[in-house]
Amino acid sequence: MEYELPNLEGTLSRKLTVLGSTGSIGVSTLDVVAHTRAHYGQDALRLQALTAQSNFVKLAEQARRFRPELAVIGDVRHYSNLKEALSGSGIEIAAGAEAVKDAAARKSDVVMVAIVGAAALEPALIAVRRSATIALANKECVVAGGDVFRNALDASRATVIPVDSEHNAAFQVLDFAQSHAIERVTLTASGGPFRQWLKERMADATPEQAVAHPNWSMGAKISVDSATLMNKGLELIEAHYLFALPAEKLGVIVHPQSIVHCLVSYTDGSTLAHLSAPDMRTPIAYALAWPNRIASPSARLDLAQAKQLTFEPPDFERFPCLKLANDCLRAGGLTSTILNAANEIAVQAFLDRSIGFLDIARVIDETLSASHNAAGAHASDIEEILAVDNRARDVAGDICRRVAA
Repeated sequence: MEYELPNLEGTLSRKLTVLGSTGSIGVSTLDVVAHTRAHYGQDALRLQALTAQSNFVKLAEQARRFRPELAVIGDVRHYSNLKEALSGSGIEIAAGAEAVKDAAARKSDVVMVAIVGAAALEPALIAVRRSATIALANKECVVAGGDVFRNALDASRATVIPVDSEHNAAFQVLDFAQSHAIERVTLTASGGPFRQWLKERMADATPEQAVAHPNWSMGAKISVDSATLMNKGLELIEAHYLFALPAEKLGVIVHPQSIVHCLVSYTDGSTLAHLSAPDMRTPIAYALAWPNRIASPSARLDLAQAKQLTFEPPDFERFPCLKLANDCLRAGGLTSTILNAANEIAVQAFLDRSIGFLDIARVIDETLSASHNAAGAHASDIEEILAVDNRARDVAGDICRRVAA
Protein backbone atom coordinates (compact mmCIF):
# COMPACT_ATOMS: atom_id res chain seq x y z
CA MET A 1 0.00 0.00 0.00
CA GLU A 2 1.30 3.46 -0.92
CA TYR A 3 0.90 6.36 1.51
CA GLU A 4 0.49 9.91 0.32
CA LEU A 5 2.89 12.34 1.99
CA PRO A 6 1.13 15.21 3.78
CA ASN A 7 1.13 18.63 2.17
CA LEU A 8 3.33 20.71 4.49
CA GLU A 9 3.26 23.88 2.40
CA GLY A 10 0.89 25.70 4.77
CA THR A 11 2.92 24.59 7.78
CA LEU A 12 6.26 25.65 6.33
CA SER A 13 5.05 29.06 5.11
CA ARG A 14 3.93 30.12 8.58
CA LYS A 15 5.21 33.32 10.13
CA LEU A 16 6.68 32.91 13.59
CA THR A 17 7.23 35.31 16.50
CA VAL A 18 9.51 34.21 19.34
CA LEU A 19 9.01 36.03 22.64
CA GLY A 20 12.12 35.32 24.71
CA SER A 21 14.41 34.14 21.94
CA THR A 22 17.69 34.20 23.91
CA GLY A 23 16.59 31.86 26.72
CA SER A 24 16.96 28.09 26.57
CA ILE A 25 13.55 27.53 24.93
CA GLY A 26 14.05 30.40 22.50
CA VAL A 27 17.46 29.09 21.45
CA SER A 28 16.03 25.58 20.98
CA THR A 29 13.15 27.05 18.95
CA LEU A 30 15.55 28.74 16.55
CA ASP A 31 17.54 25.50 16.37
CA VAL A 32 14.35 23.81 15.14
CA VAL A 33 13.80 26.66 12.66
CA ALA A 34 17.35 26.27 11.31
CA HIS A 35 16.87 22.51 10.95
CA THR A 36 13.51 23.02 9.24
CA ARG A 37 15.02 25.44 6.74
CA ALA A 38 17.91 23.09 6.02
CA HIS A 39 15.47 20.23 5.54
CA TYR A 40 12.64 21.96 3.66
CA GLY A 41 14.12 25.18 2.24
CA GLN A 42 15.21 28.60 3.47
CA ASP A 43 11.71 30.10 3.19
CA ALA A 44 10.31 27.76 5.85
CA LEU A 45 9.08 29.26 9.14
CA ARG A 46 9.77 32.92 8.42
CA LEU A 47 10.44 35.13 11.45
CA GLN A 48 8.14 38.05 12.16
CA ALA A 49 9.76 39.16 15.44
CA LEU A 50 12.34 38.16 18.04
CA THR A 51 12.35 39.59 21.57
CA ALA A 52 14.73 39.36 24.51
CA GLN A 53 14.92 41.08 27.88
CA SER A 54 18.57 42.10 28.18
CA ASN A 55 20.87 39.86 26.11
CA PHE A 56 21.30 42.24 23.18
CA VAL A 57 24.45 40.48 21.95
CA LYS A 58 22.65 37.14 21.51
CA LEU A 59 19.56 38.85 20.11
CA ALA A 60 21.59 40.69 17.48
CA GLU A 61 23.36 37.47 16.52
CA GLN A 62 20.01 35.69 16.13
CA ALA A 63 18.48 38.58 14.18
CA ARG A 64 21.35 38.68 11.66
CA ARG A 65 21.10 34.92 11.14
CA PHE A 66 17.31 34.49 10.99
CA ARG A 67 16.31 37.88 9.55
CA PRO A 68 13.13 38.76 11.48
CA GLU A 69 11.24 41.89 10.50
CA LEU A 70 11.52 43.18 14.08
CA ALA A 71 13.96 42.76 16.99
CA VAL A 72 12.90 43.98 20.44
CA ILE A 73 14.99 44.37 23.58
CA GLY A 74 12.87 44.62 26.72
CA ASP A 75 15.43 46.56 28.75
CA VAL A 76 15.45 50.07 27.24
CA ARG A 77 18.99 50.63 28.51
CA HIS A 78 20.23 48.30 25.76
CA TYR A 79 18.38 49.94 22.87
CA SER A 80 21.42 51.83 21.59
CA ASN A 81 23.57 48.69 21.87
CA LEU A 82 21.09 46.68 19.82
CA LYS A 83 20.70 49.48 17.30
CA GLU A 84 24.45 49.62 16.78
CA ALA A 85 24.77 45.83 16.56
CA LEU A 86 22.07 45.68 13.86
CA SER A 87 23.15 48.81 11.99
CA GLY A 88 22.70 48.37 8.24
CA SER A 89 20.72 45.13 8.60
CA GLY A 90 17.38 46.65 7.63
CA ILE A 91 15.77 45.01 10.66
CA GLU A 92 13.35 47.20 12.63
CA ILE A 93 14.45 47.74 16.24
CA ALA A 94 12.40 48.64 19.33
CA ALA A 95 12.78 48.53 23.10
CA GLY A 96 10.71 48.39 26.28
CA ALA A 97 7.82 46.38 27.72
CA GLU A 98 5.30 48.03 25.38
CA ALA A 99 7.44 47.09 22.39
CA VAL A 100 7.38 43.44 23.51
CA LYS A 101 3.59 43.61 23.62
CA ASP A 102 3.59 45.25 20.19
CA ALA A 103 5.65 42.33 18.89
CA ALA A 104 3.02 39.92 20.21
CA ALA A 105 0.33 41.95 18.44
CA ARG A 106 2.04 41.84 15.04
CA LYS A 107 0.48 39.52 12.50
CA SER A 108 2.14 36.11 12.70
CA ASP A 109 0.68 32.64 12.53
CA VAL A 110 2.50 31.19 15.55
CA VAL A 111 3.75 32.92 18.69
CA MET A 112 6.29 31.04 20.79
CA VAL A 113 5.84 32.35 24.35
CA ALA A 114 9.21 31.61 25.96
CA ILE A 115 9.45 34.60 28.31
CA VAL A 116 10.20 33.49 31.87
CA GLY A 117 7.72 34.14 34.68
CA ALA A 118 4.51 36.18 34.95
CA ALA A 119 6.01 38.82 32.62
CA ALA A 120 4.72 36.61 29.78
CA LEU A 121 1.06 37.07 30.76
CA GLU A 122 0.27 40.33 28.96
CA PRO A 123 2.05 39.50 25.68
CA ALA A 124 0.49 36.02 25.69
CA LEU A 125 -3.00 37.46 26.17
CA ILE A 126 -2.45 39.87 23.29
CA ALA A 127 -1.52 36.97 21.01
CA VAL A 128 -4.51 34.96 22.24
CA ARG A 129 -6.93 37.81 21.54
CA ARG A 130 -5.78 38.09 17.94
CA SER A 131 -6.42 34.34 17.55
CA ALA A 132 -2.86 33.27 16.84
CA THR A 133 -1.60 29.76 17.48
CA ILE A 134 0.22 29.97 20.80
CA ALA A 135 3.18 27.68 21.38
CA LEU A 136 3.16 28.04 25.14
CA ALA A 137 6.47 27.40 26.89
CA ASN A 138 5.57 29.53 29.91
CA LYS A 139 3.42 27.92 32.58
CA GLU A 140 3.43 30.94 34.89
CA CYS A 141 1.17 33.06 32.70
CA VAL A 142 -1.51 30.36 32.84
CA VAL A 143 -1.00 29.84 36.57
CA ALA A 144 -1.03 33.56 37.35
CA GLY A 145 -3.67 34.41 34.75
CA GLY A 146 -6.02 31.61 35.76
CA ASP A 147 -9.63 32.24 34.73
CA VAL A 148 -8.69 35.46 32.90
CA PHE A 149 -6.39 33.54 30.57
CA ARG A 150 -8.90 30.69 30.15
CA ASN A 151 -11.77 33.11 29.42
CA ALA A 152 -9.68 35.01 26.85
CA LEU A 153 -8.84 31.74 25.16
CA ASP A 154 -12.48 30.66 25.08
CA ALA A 155 -13.52 34.02 23.60
CA SER A 156 -10.97 33.83 20.76
CA ARG A 157 -10.18 31.46 17.93
CA ALA A 158 -6.67 30.95 19.29
CA THR A 159 -5.19 27.50 19.75
CA VAL A 160 -2.73 26.83 22.56
CA ILE A 161 -0.19 24.08 21.92
CA PRO A 162 1.71 23.50 25.18
CA VAL A 163 5.49 23.20 24.86
CA ASP A 164 6.30 21.94 28.36
CA SER A 165 7.24 18.32 27.70
CA GLU A 166 4.57 16.99 30.07
CA HIS A 167 1.69 19.10 28.75
CA ASN A 168 2.78 18.59 25.16
CA ALA A 169 2.73 14.84 25.83
CA ALA A 170 -0.73 15.09 27.41
CA PHE A 171 -1.97 17.11 24.43
CA GLN A 172 -0.86 14.30 22.11
CA VAL A 173 -2.26 11.45 24.21
CA LEU A 174 -5.54 12.91 25.49
CA ASP A 175 -8.67 11.86 23.59
CA PHE A 176 -10.58 15.15 23.77
CA ALA A 177 -13.54 13.61 21.93
CA GLN A 178 -14.04 11.27 24.89
CA SER A 179 -13.24 13.57 27.79
CA HIS A 180 -15.82 11.73 29.91
CA ALA A 181 -13.61 8.62 29.76
CA ILE A 182 -10.48 10.34 31.11
CA GLU A 183 -9.84 8.91 34.56
CA ARG A 184 -6.49 10.47 35.44
CA VAL A 185 -3.65 12.47 33.91
CA THR A 186 -0.31 11.86 35.60
CA LEU A 187 2.59 14.22 34.95
CA THR A 188 6.08 12.88 35.50
CA ALA A 189 8.81 14.63 37.47
CA SER A 190 12.51 13.82 37.33
CA GLY A 191 12.81 14.56 41.03
CA GLY A 192 15.51 17.13 40.35
CA PRO A 193 19.06 17.16 41.72
CA PHE A 194 17.94 16.66 45.35
CA ARG A 195 15.68 13.64 44.79
CA GLN A 196 17.70 11.46 47.17
CA TRP A 197 18.90 14.18 49.55
CA LEU A 198 17.78 14.28 53.19
CA LYS A 199 16.00 17.46 54.21
CA GLU A 200 18.84 18.38 56.56
CA ARG A 201 21.28 18.33 53.65
CA MET A 202 18.94 20.39 51.46
CA ALA A 203 19.04 23.17 54.05
CA ASP A 204 22.64 23.85 52.96
CA ALA A 205 22.07 23.49 49.21
CA THR A 206 23.68 26.17 47.06
CA PRO A 207 22.28 27.83 43.91
CA GLU A 208 24.94 26.01 41.87
CA GLN A 209 23.73 22.64 43.17
CA ALA A 210 20.08 23.54 42.63
CA VAL A 211 20.49 24.52 38.97
CA ALA A 212 22.49 21.37 38.12
CA HIS A 213 19.53 19.43 36.71
CA PRO A 214 20.35 15.77 36.01
CA ASN A 215 18.46 15.53 32.68
CA TRP A 216 17.49 18.92 31.24
CA SER A 217 19.39 22.05 30.29
CA MET A 218 17.25 24.95 31.53
CA GLY A 219 17.45 28.49 32.84
CA ALA A 220 18.23 29.19 36.50
CA LYS A 221 14.67 29.93 37.63
CA ILE A 222 13.03 26.85 36.16
CA SER A 223 15.96 24.71 37.34
CA VAL A 224 15.39 25.84 40.94
CA ASP A 225 11.66 25.17 40.49
CA SER A 226 12.56 21.66 39.40
CA ALA A 227 14.76 21.22 42.46
CA THR A 228 11.90 22.25 44.81
CA LEU A 229 9.31 20.37 42.67
CA MET A 230 7.40 23.66 42.43
CA ASN A 231 7.79 23.27 38.69
CA LYS A 232 5.58 20.17 38.84
CA GLY A 233 3.10 21.93 41.11
CA LEU A 234 2.78 24.80 38.64
CA GLU A 235 2.32 22.23 35.87
CA LEU A 236 -0.60 20.65 37.74
CA ILE A 237 -2.33 24.03 37.88
CA GLU A 238 -1.50 24.67 34.23
CA ALA A 239 -3.00 21.30 33.24
CA HIS A 240 -6.16 22.18 35.15
CA TYR A 241 -6.66 25.33 33.08
CA LEU A 242 -5.40 24.04 29.73
CA PHE A 243 -7.32 20.77 29.72
CA ALA A 244 -10.31 21.70 31.94
CA LEU A 245 -9.52 18.84 34.32
CA PRO A 246 -10.47 18.87 38.02
CA ALA A 247 -7.82 18.47 40.70
CA GLU A 248 -8.88 14.90 41.50
CA LYS A 249 -8.02 13.82 37.94
CA LEU A 250 -4.48 15.20 38.09
CA GLY A 251 -1.42 13.69 39.69
CA VAL A 252 2.39 13.52 39.75
CA ILE A 253 4.80 10.60 39.78
CA VAL A 254 8.59 10.79 40.04
CA HIS A 255 10.36 9.25 37.04
CA PRO A 256 14.13 9.92 37.23
CA GLN A 257 14.90 9.00 33.60
CA SER A 258 12.61 11.74 32.11
CA ILE A 259 11.63 9.48 29.21
CA VAL A 260 7.93 9.01 29.99
CA HIS A 261 6.50 12.53 30.09
CA CYS A 262 2.85 11.89 30.80
CA LEU A 263 0.44 9.00 31.40
CA VAL A 264 -3.27 9.24 30.66
CA SER A 265 -5.54 6.62 32.22
CA TYR A 266 -9.02 5.90 30.86
CA THR A 267 -12.08 4.35 32.44
CA ASP A 268 -11.65 1.10 30.46
CA GLY A 269 -8.42 0.37 32.32
CA SER A 270 -6.08 1.57 29.56
CA THR A 271 -3.14 3.85 30.33
CA LEU A 272 -1.46 5.58 27.41
CA ALA A 273 2.03 7.02 27.79
CA HIS A 274 4.08 9.45 25.72
CA LEU A 275 7.81 8.69 25.52
CA SER A 276 10.71 10.62 24.03
CA ALA A 277 14.30 11.46 24.83
CA PRO A 278 14.63 14.44 27.21
CA ASP A 279 15.10 17.04 24.49
CA MET A 280 12.90 20.16 24.36
CA ARG A 281 13.26 20.37 20.59
CA THR A 282 10.81 17.47 20.28
CA PRO A 283 7.77 19.30 21.77
CA ILE A 284 8.90 22.55 20.14
CA ALA A 285 8.85 20.98 16.66
CA TYR A 286 5.44 19.49 17.39
CA ALA A 287 4.05 22.88 18.49
CA LEU A 288 5.48 24.80 15.52
CA ALA A 289 4.11 22.34 12.96
CA TRP A 290 0.80 21.26 14.54
CA PRO A 291 -1.34 19.58 13.31
CA ASN A 292 1.39 18.22 11.03
CA ARG A 293 4.78 16.83 12.05
CA ILE A 294 8.12 18.02 10.73
CA ALA A 295 11.64 16.64 10.99
CA SER A 296 13.33 17.67 14.23
CA PRO A 297 17.02 17.79 15.26
CA SER A 298 16.13 16.33 18.67
CA ALA A 299 17.78 13.24 20.14
CA ARG A 300 16.12 9.91 19.37
CA LEU A 301 14.91 7.57 22.07
CA ASP A 302 16.86 4.34 22.55
CA LEU A 303 15.07 2.19 25.12
CA ALA A 304 17.76 -0.51 24.96
CA GLN A 305 20.31 2.08 26.02
CA ALA A 306 18.00 3.44 28.74
CA LYS A 307 17.65 -0.17 30.03
CA GLN A 308 15.06 0.62 32.71
CA LEU A 309 12.27 3.05 33.55
CA THR A 310 11.54 3.55 37.24
CA PHE A 311 8.75 5.36 39.09
CA GLU A 312 8.16 6.43 42.67
CA PRO A 313 5.65 8.61 44.55
CA PRO A 314 6.64 12.22 45.35
CA ASP A 315 7.74 13.05 48.90
CA PHE A 316 5.60 15.97 50.07
CA GLU A 317 7.48 16.26 53.36
CA ARG A 318 10.88 16.84 51.73
CA PHE A 319 9.37 18.87 48.88
CA PRO A 320 6.67 21.05 50.48
CA CYS A 321 6.42 23.34 47.43
CA LEU A 322 4.58 20.59 45.56
CA LYS A 323 2.07 20.32 48.40
CA LEU A 324 1.59 24.11 48.47
CA ALA A 325 0.83 24.12 44.76
CA ASN A 326 -1.51 21.15 45.11
CA ASP A 327 -3.37 22.96 47.91
CA CYS A 328 -3.70 26.06 45.71
CA LEU A 329 -5.05 23.95 42.85
CA ARG A 330 -7.81 22.70 45.14
CA ALA A 331 -8.47 26.09 46.76
CA GLY A 332 -8.86 27.88 43.43
CA GLY A 333 -9.50 31.60 43.14
CA LEU A 334 -6.46 33.84 43.16
CA THR A 335 -4.30 31.52 45.26
CA SER A 336 -2.34 30.33 42.23
CA THR A 337 -1.57 33.95 41.26
CA ILE A 338 -0.17 34.56 44.73
CA LEU A 339 1.68 31.23 44.76
CA ASN A 340 3.42 32.05 41.49
CA ALA A 341 4.37 35.60 42.51
CA ALA A 342 5.74 34.51 45.88
CA ASN A 343 7.70 31.69 44.25
CA GLU A 344 9.34 34.03 41.74
CA ILE A 345 10.43 36.38 44.52
CA ALA A 346 11.66 33.55 46.77
CA VAL A 347 13.57 31.79 44.00
CA GLN A 348 15.34 35.01 43.04
CA ALA A 349 16.23 35.63 46.69
CA PHE A 350 17.71 32.13 46.86
CA LEU A 351 19.68 32.67 43.65
CA ASP A 352 20.93 35.95 45.17
CA ARG A 353 21.99 33.96 48.27
CA SER A 354 19.72 36.03 50.53
CA ILE A 355 17.71 33.03 51.77
CA GLY A 356 18.30 29.28 51.98
CA PHE A 357 16.87 26.58 49.75
CA LEU A 358 14.29 25.42 52.30
CA ASP A 359 13.29 29.04 52.93
CA ILE A 360 11.69 29.14 49.46
CA ALA A 361 8.72 27.07 50.65
CA ARG A 362 8.57 29.05 53.90
CA VAL A 363 8.29 32.37 52.05
CA ILE A 364 5.56 31.02 49.77
CA ASP A 365 3.61 29.51 52.66
CA GLU A 366 3.72 32.73 54.69
CA THR A 367 2.73 34.82 51.67
CA LEU A 368 -0.29 32.59 51.07
CA SER A 369 -1.22 32.77 54.76
CA ALA A 370 -1.11 36.58 54.61
CA SER A 371 -3.55 36.44 51.67
CA HIS A 372 -6.14 34.12 53.24
CA ASN A 373 -9.10 35.65 51.33
CA ALA A 374 -7.67 34.70 47.93
CA ALA A 375 -9.31 31.26 47.80
CA GLY A 376 -12.78 32.68 47.29
CA ALA A 377 -11.80 35.53 44.98
CA HIS A 378 -11.78 35.58 41.19
CA ALA A 379 -10.28 38.26 38.96
CA SER A 380 -12.35 39.71 36.15
CA ASP A 381 -9.54 41.26 34.12
CA ILE A 382 -5.78 41.45 33.66
CA GLU A 383 -5.48 44.63 35.72
CA GLU A 384 -6.85 42.85 38.79
CA ILE A 385 -4.51 39.91 38.22
CA LEU A 386 -1.51 42.24 38.00
CA ALA A 387 -2.60 44.11 41.15
CA VAL A 388 -2.83 40.86 43.13
CA ASP A 389 0.49 39.73 41.66
CA ASN A 390 2.21 42.98 42.69
CA ARG A 391 0.81 42.86 46.24
CA ALA A 392 1.97 39.27 46.65
CA ARG A 393 5.45 40.21 45.44
CA ASP A 394 5.63 43.01 48.00
CA VAL A 395 4.56 40.66 50.80
CA ALA A 396 6.99 37.95 49.69
CA GLY A 397 9.80 40.50 49.43
CA ASP A 398 9.16 41.65 53.02
CA ILE A 399 9.22 38.05 54.23
CA CYS A 400 12.48 37.37 52.35
CA ARG A 401 14.12 40.36 54.01
CA ARG A 402 12.93 39.21 57.43
CA VAL A 403 14.18 35.66 56.81
CA ALA A 404 17.53 36.97 55.59
CA ALA A 405 18.02 39.27 58.56
